[in-house]
Amino acid sequence: MTVSGPTVSEVLAEARRRFTEAGIADPQTDARLLIAGLLKLSPTGMLTAGREPISQEQAESIGRAIDRRLRHEPVHRILGEREFYGLPLSLSAGTLEPRPDTEILVDTIIPYLRDLAKSENNLHILDMGTGTGAICLALLSECPEASGIGSDISADALETARSNAERNGLQARFSTIRSSWFENIHGTFHAIVSNPPYIASNVIHDLAPEVTKFDPAAALDGGSDGLDAYKALAKDAARFVRPNGVVGLEIGYDQRNDVTAIFEAEGFKCLKSVKDYGQNDRVLVFSLA
Repeated sequence: MTVSGPTVSEVLAEARRRFTEAGIADPQTDARLLIAGLLKLSPTGMLTAGREPISQEQAESIGRAIDRRLRHEPVHRILGEREFYGLPLSLSAGTLEPRPDTEILVDTIIPYLRDLAKSENNLHILDMGTGTGAICLALLSECPEASGIGSDISADALETARSNAERNGLQARFSTIRSSWFENIHGTFHAIVSNPPYIASNVIHDLAPEVTKFDPAAALDGGSDGLDAYKALAKDAARFVRPNGVVGLEIGYDQRNDVTAIFEAEGFKCLKSVKDYGQNDRVLVFSLA
C-alpha cells in the first residue's frame, strides 16, 4: 500500500504554526513565500494545489527550510533568490538582499535616463557597491539605450552580479569591476547610482538577526556616523559624472540633511529628495552645480 505524503495545505499550515510559535514577525507571509518557492508554485497554484500530496523528498526539504527560517535566516536567502523590479536575482553570501525600498531609487533615476536618451545615443551607468547587480540591471532592463558597470569590493558579489545579468539577458550591456569606490574606475557616466552601507557602526548590533547574521557586514557598516561611503563618493564623483549627468543615492531615514551637505560641499546641488513607502527620506539625486 502506498502512503501519500502531507498535502500542500498541511505543510503550509505546519510552517505557519511553527513560525507563529517562534515569534516570527509575519508568519503567514513567510510560510506562504517559503512553501510556494520550494514547490515552484505561483500564488494561484498554491490555492489550486492545496489538496495535492507532496513527495517525501519535498517534505524533507521543506522541513529543513523551516528549521533554517526558525534560526532567523530570511526566506529569500533560503530560496537563494529574490525578485527586484520584475527581475529574478540570485543571492549569495557576499550580497545584500535587494529590498523594495531600493526600487524607489530605480523609479527615480529612470526619468533622468529617458530624458538624456533623447539627446545621447549611448548612456553609461555606474552602480557602486553593486551587490546582486539589482539597481544597474533594473535600469538596463528599462533603458535599452544604456550600458552599465557594476563595481564592488567583493569578488563573490561581482560573480553573482554577472550571473544575474546573464540570467536576465543583460550580459551584453553589463560589465563588472572590482574597486573600492572610484579606485579602479575610468571614464565618465550619465548616472552614478549607489545603495551604499549607511548604518552607523554602533547600532548594527541592534538590527534584526535576519540582517546581522545573514547580510554581509561590509554592505551595512557606514562607519561611526553612517556617512563614510557618502564622503568617499562625494569626494571624487565630480570627476566621473558627465556635466549633464546625475548621482542617485539611497540614504538612511535620518541622513537627508547630512548627505546633502556633504555633496554640496563638493560642488553638487540636490535635484530631488524622495520618500519611501513608510514616508521616510530614502533617495537623493544630485547634479553638478
